[in-house]
Amino acid sequence: MSSPCYISGLGLHLPRTAMTNADLERMVDTSDEWIVTRTGITNRYFAQGDEPCSVLAFNAARKALDNAGLAPQDLTHIFVGTFSGDYNLPTTACLLQDMLGLKGLPAFDLAAACSGFLYCLETARAFTCLHPEARILVVGSEVCTSRVNFEDRTTCVLFGDGAGAAIVTGAANPGPVKVLDAMLKADGSVGGLLTIHGGGSACKPVLGQPVGPEYFVQMNGRDVFKYAVRCMAEVSETVLERNGLTADDVDLIIPHQANIRIIEAIAKKLDVGMDKVYVNVDRIGNTSAASIPIALTEAVATGRIQPGMKVLLSSFGGGFTWASALLQF
Repeated sequence: MSSPCYISGLGLHLPRTAMTNADLERMVDTSDEWIVTRTGITNRYFAQGDEPCSVLAFNAARKALDNAGLAPQDLTHIFVGTFSGDYNLPTTACLLQDMLGLKGLPAFDLAAACSGFLYCLETARAFTCLHPEARILVVGSEVCTSRVNFEDRTTCVLFGDGAGAAIVTGAANPGPVKVLDAMLKADGSVGGLLTIHGGGSACKPVLGQPVGPEYFVQMNGRDVFKYAVRCMAEVSETVLERNGLTADDVDLIIPHQANIRIIEAIAKKLDVGMDKVYVNVDRIGNTSAASIPIALTEAVATGRIQPGMKVLLSSFGGGFTWASALLQF
């Protein structure tokens, strides 16, 4: 039996520049009708040069700390889920630590693509078992647009930038939200369906050579769709079953905000109405690891989540990775 784990505060931050479908029409061969029909997205946010991944993470982190009534000095660990960090080295978590005026506490990035936040949440849950006094800053922060090819209209319209953060605490510092359960999954055999190869040791940059499409998101959308729906539904059902629940017992489902078709297909698989599913992909787009914490923070702030509710989170990302978590408010 695991020790209790809690979420004591939440925060989100979006870049200052909103990008509508009309804006994208001026950048790439697309149209509002084409984007909305296939993705449900009408708006997203693009980070500018002075808004790298660490800056988005810092702003979300400060809001989460304020929400929890804590100061940066109260933290014991920093975990950042991202595929679009400021640099390969130093890690975004180390940059964030310095921005918060801290030294010494463990800080690392975790790469699980769009499942990054839930992977970090489960890692934090494990740490609080060992350290019940822990106060862990868990952040999902992405500048997806730094890895998007704006000549590929099938992918560039999907993504936006942003960050969401949570303060995760152990039994010594219980918070208002209890993490009841979580499950992580992965399958590297199909990782080639969603890739960013350029810059890795198997696809090394060569001084003086131009940057090619391999440095940006490349995706087999049809196959990714099928895997995403099946995997997210299955892991969600498994988490519910081992807690003696069904989807009917959950008050709200927050899936990764990939696109509206995937979200609707997951609802159908779980046999729930869309009134039970939180959607903000239309306003924010796919923000990868930031997707779940942004949506969770919004749902609490707007009153969509009330005390006493059970909330199911589910995500899917490149790797492939997928995950689910069950929260009790």
